[in-house]
Amino acid sequence: MDVSTAGQQLNDLKTAPKLKRVLGLWDLIFYGIVLIQPISVIGLFGIASQVSKGHMVTTLLIAMTGMMLTAISYGRMASLFPSAGSAYTYVGKGLNVHLGFLAGWVMFLDYLIIPIINTVYGALTLQRLIPSVPFVIWVVLFISIVTLLNLRGIRSTARSNEILLVLMAIIISFFFVMSIRYLFNSQGWDGLLSYKPFYNPATFNFGAIMTATSFAALTYIGFDGVTTLAEEVKNPRKNLLLAPAMVCLFTGLFCGFEIYIAQQVWPDYNAFPNVETAFFDVSARVGGSLLSTSFAVVLCIGCLGTCLAGQAGAARLLYAMGRDNVLPGKFFSHVSNKSAIPNYNVILIGGLTVSISLIISYQGAAELLNFGAFLGFIGVNLAAFRQFYLLRPAGQKRNFFTDAVVPFIGFGVCFAIWISLPLPAKIVGMIWLLTGIVFLLIKTRGLKEKPIEFDYNDI
Repeated sequence: MDVSTAGQQLNDLKTAPKLKRVLGLWDLIFYGIVLIQPISVIGLFGIASQVSKGHMVTTLLIAMTGMMLTAISYGRMASLFPSAGSAYTYVGKGLNVHLGFLAGWVMFLDYLIIPIINTVYGALTLQRLIPSVPFVIWVVLFISIVTLLNLRGIRSTARSNEILLVLMAIIISFFFVMSIRYLFNSQGWDGLLSYKPFYNPATFNFGAIMTATSFAALTYIGFDGVTTLAEEVKNPRKNLLLAPAMVCLFTGLFCGFEIYIAQQVWPDYNAFPNVETAFFDVSARVGGSLLSTSFAVVLCIGCLGTCLAGQAGAARLLYAMGRDNVLPGKFFSHVSNKSAIPNYNVILIGGLTVSISLIISYQGAAELLNFGAFLGFIGVNLAAFRQFYLLRPAGQKRNFFTDAVVPFIGFGVCFAIWISLPLPAKIVGMIWLLTGIVFLLIKTRGLKEKPIEFDYNDI
């Protein structure tokens, strides 16, 4: 290579467009809150309250502890490996490429479950609004709308999520005001200040609380999306450490207060007319049908937007796997000439979503989602322990507390939540995981070769 050619390549590198580090700490925190949408805890209220015997606030705080510690591990790993793969990347690079493949495999299960869980709850909400229409009709109608929109290439945007978040904030603020007024007028200070939502000796059962925690932890799923912005963050070593943890802290405190108020308004957790839409009954008690309907409409819109993004993400992951010959490429890597999207995959995901939504409950879908998510969280905590305590990045001093204690406790809490999942979720999840192990052994000739990589940059 002559000097002029080398000089030209150097100039090209200097002038090539690059991601700019423009995002500060509060940008990341707001982005994470938009992703999680803390009002989504409303859908978990009735089931988690029943399973925990009236201790849902406690389950949220236990889950918050594990999520905050795990968020710190995510942030530290993101500073080392900024990539769209999240847990898949961190486990693969921090522990082992084969374990990373399995983390990606269980993440793939989550991508398939996200459209299902939003379809089920969206249909339940619509049925609550118009009970004369059967659940099956709402499921078919809901996913038909989502599939048609995705086939046209329409996806939810960050701006629409921000608008939805503002609407949610207005409605939940109105709920707080009306609930506090209702409790004070009916019970005085005793209605506002009580320890029973945290600990009621008459019904406290640690096993029941941990089982409910494995369900209620769904509240925090999505916080790790903050780490996908790692290459655009100012001072990533500090901000990527703080932002995910702050998102989890805000979510836990906000949702905890939300549920505390709801439990005080409706303390009898066994008397919900419909356990899956119980929060609507709470809101109707303090604010009438207008407040209850407002919650239902906003939640339905939120489910629609999340289902749109979830179906598109799952379809694009199948496309990436087809393109890389992980799956048959003729079908899965097909792209529509008209809309430039993997339309076969969109239709396939739509069909699977309808079929599974009719045979699985909202609780079952949520628990199956948490099976994959918490396996990923366990792996990220172990990867952080290995990278920062055992291997230690060059130029950094070992800190026993942050490098060993934090990821170890995060691992312990996440493992306790994961192991507390109900048996059906663990059976289905383990079948999926074992299928991935068999697939891995075949593709790597008994772990002798590197596994095929998932490409999350296409999602």
